Amino acid sequence: MPVSTTVPGTVFSRTPVARAAVDHALAGARDACFWIDDLTQRPAHPPLRRAIDTDLLVVGGGYTGLWTAVVAKQREPGRRVVLVEAARIGWAASGRNGGFCAASITHGEENGRSRWPEQYDELERLGIANLDAIEATVGHYAMDCDYERTGELDVAIAPHQVEDLRASGAEVIEAEELRRLVASPTYLAGAFDPDVALVHPAKLAGELARVAAGLGVEIFEGTRATGIDGDGRQGPVRVTTEAGIVTARRVALATNVFPSLLARYRMHTVPVYDYALMTEPLSAEQLASIGWEGRQGIGDMANQFHYYRLSRDNRILWGGYDAIYHYGRKVRASYERRPETYRRLAGHFLTTFPQLEGLRFSHRWAGAIDTSTQFCAFHGRAMNGRVAHTAGFTGLGVGASRFAAEVMLDRLAGLDTERTRLDMVRRMPLPFPPEPIASIGIQATRWSLDRADHRGGRRNAWLRTLDALGLGFDS
Repeated sequence: MPVSTTVPGTVFSRTPVARAAVDHALAGARDACFWIDDLTQRPAHPPLRRAIDTDLLVVGGGYTGLWTAVVAKQREPGRRVVLVEAARIGWAASGRNGGFCAASITHGEENGRSRWPEQYDELERLGIANLDAIEATVGHYAMDCDYERTGELDVAIAPHQVEDLRASGAEVIEAEELRRLVASPTYLAGAFDPDVALVHPAKLAGELARVAAGLGVEIFEGTRATGIDGDGRQGPVRVTTEAGIVTARRVALATNVFPSLLARYRMHTVPVYDYALMTEPLSAEQLASIGWEGRQGIGDMANQFHYYRLSRDNRILWGGYDAIYHYGRKVRASYERRPETYRRLAGHFLTTFPQLEGLRFSHRWAGAIDTSTQFCAFHGRAMNGRVAHTAGFTGLGVGASRFAAEVMLDRLAGLDTERTRLDMVRRMPLPFPPEPIASIGIQATRWSLDRADHRGGRRNAWLRTLDALGLGFDS
């Protein structure tokens, strides 16, 4: 008779942490992003003060916009490239994320193979080449961004996840060996992905801006783009800003979670809030109690998963699990303050590493993820190819943003490349429905994923329906 792999609840619900331990861990934590706090230098760029003309205008000063500007100047040094950012370079998702720079441009193999099975091998090859190009750029320009190509451990913390891992064909790291790598009583098995690097997110954004400016890109912060239009099929495109009109031959829109200047793409993403904690630096004894000598990034295999990694000064970033959508698709600073989520994360941290009880968190923060229904970036265009748009990275954009920049530049130049021929690039995913349907559907999905984690991975009728429709809620 087969042995059941269904264990009720999760490891976190079965091994709750004392309230006093959570209180101690969170006492004194700042409501601020550690990565941005950690910057010793953050050069300011002036706002745009007058109307200008340019060859290429990039809207958005996160990773996608910065990579687009850098690669554009590398391809064609003589062209004028202008980048406008509504606030500060890297202030939003690009400065707040976990710093996992993965080779995957499809949000993992399972998502990529299920959507584009005939092209997945090509997508995987292009993703690895993209990560190699990021590493080469970091080295060539001596970018100070704490880059480490450590790889990532995917860890099973429930019996059904072990079975899924074995069925995937991955080389399984058994529990005893895995716990010698990183000592956690929650680990049942794992697998290692070598094609992941870790970075300091805010430093990477700042260094990309430094490189871009050094190549001649004109960067304007505090310059919000509010509208876009153009005459005819071949004329210039006009982007309205608070300082006047920017007239450009080509425009790359890299506004991530914020509403696109192109109305046709505004329903293709929703903002989902992700939360993170950062510990104080571990002592030598605390670090030795975990091991973790390989400094790998780690992610567990639950639907509501955690991601975590070491910083350069041996703090532990601990994020994930709660993914919160607020009715109306709004991005608001008030959504970052969610005490119940920070308490839940702190409790789960101490379940994972009980030997670290007594360690405190120094920072807690959140940011909005640009979620799409295909769970990875989509690529749009408008005005007869004069405008390119990309968004929807769904939390895995640190590396994929550079690939998206290449796609936008290929399309703006009218090039026929292996990138532009990909179905992932050519076909648009389904948009999200309007409210209140979007909110009802997203909350039902989140509840169902949580139930699946508590019921041995069994997916209910709602999740099975989404699977059948090819919607991106399988991770």
